[in-house]
Amino acid sequence: MRVLVLGSGGREHALARALHRDPAVTALHCAPGNPGTAEIAANHAIDMLNPTGVVELAQRLTVDLVVVGPEAPLVAGVADAVREAGIACFGPDKAAARIEGSKAFAKEIMEAAGVPTARARVCESAAEAEAALAEFGAPYVVKDDGLAAGKGVVVTEDMAEALSHAAACGRVVIEEYLDGPEVSLFALCDGQDAVPLVPAQDFKRAYDGGAGPNTGGMGAYTPLPWAPPGLVDEIMETVVRPTVNELRRRETPYVGVLYAGLALTSRGVRVIEFNARFGDPETQVVLDRLATPLGGLLQACALGGLAADQELSWHLGAAVTVVVAAENYPASPAKGDVITGLDEANAVQDAHVLHAGTALDGDGRLVSAGGRVLSVVGSGADLAAARAAAYEAVDKIRLRGSHHRGDIALDAAKG
Repeated sequence: MRVLVLGSGGREHALARALHRDPAVTALHCAPGNPGTAEIAANHAIDMLNPTGVVELAQRLTVDLVVVGPEAPLVAGVADAVREAGIACFGPDKAAARIEGSKAFAKEIMEAAGVPTARARVCESAAEAEAALAEFGAPYVVKDDGLAAGKGVVVTEDMAEALSHAAACGRVVIEEYLDGPEVSLFALCDGQDAVPLVPAQDFKRAYDGGAGPNTGGMGAYTPLPWAPPGLVDEIMETVVRPTVNELRRRETPYVGVLYAGLALTSRGVRVIEFNARFGDPETQVVLDRLATPLGGLLQACALGGLAADQELSWHLGAAVTVVVAAENYPASPAKGDVITGLDEANAVQDAHVLHAGTALDGDGRLVSAGGRVLSVVGSGADLAAARAAAYEAVDKIRLRGSHHRGDIALDAAKG
């Protein structure tokens, strides 16, 4: 199987790494990829938002499967164009990708499917936003209706901050606050059936203890030793399958991975958001534990041959990922700073480094090129061991002004 992965972040490096382990994958390409994917795949410079360009590259490479990593190409209709060219594609069509591209559309789908979620109002004016905020009360939850690279949500006790975010976004979804711990669950879908991966938990705030602004994610871990028995089955029956069925009823079958971000509230499971792709950084820990070859699973989704009762195999133990972020992330991250110590980090037992926002400068040096620069994944017999491996490797990395959270999976490891 010849596979092309679209994307250039830590998610795509994790996908490429898992596909590289699959003996059925005979050729692996990434577009545009990053210096990390270049070590295991052939990188190709491309505009991911140009459906015609993606199709031409896939045809030139004679690939059997295109895997679309980021959300923007999905919303731009890249998967539609690839399928129309007769090439199998893992990733929803433009119409189904609206489940991430529009928070309002996601709410509409959930209401029609009877999926439990937060009460919400769609607001397009300052007056509407102020009325909705007053209705739901603090903490205030304001979400940009469109794509915002994981940073379009503000949760605050400050009404002025909430109104300011709403004004900056234009069209927003304002919701009631959901209490309780958060869980991320990925489900592989072929338009008809869905199969869950193991749940994970990520850390959205920039600093230890949940302080600082929201980010795209500063770390994650799996498994969740505190999760109630039967949680995955409950999520599949009350959230994932009703959503997939509703999209199929609307003649927009969902093919790809459906990410459900959930809160385990005092009133039961509630959906916080849907994503139309693998989410960072949870992907990195989930795929690290996956023993079933990934290429065959993604191809089965793309071709409509996924079995709902398929049993996936998992490595025993736990995985923890820690994000190394650039100076001043998430506000205006510094770029162009030299990164060293990766060989030493990768040499740490049971740890590996994924590239997320890196590039090579004119002298061939590895430099920062994004907000979340690297992700360090540690694995072990339990969360404590996985944490130890991850943080030992993080300590080997040198990047001026960088920061990372020191409490990823700490509470869970302590029990």
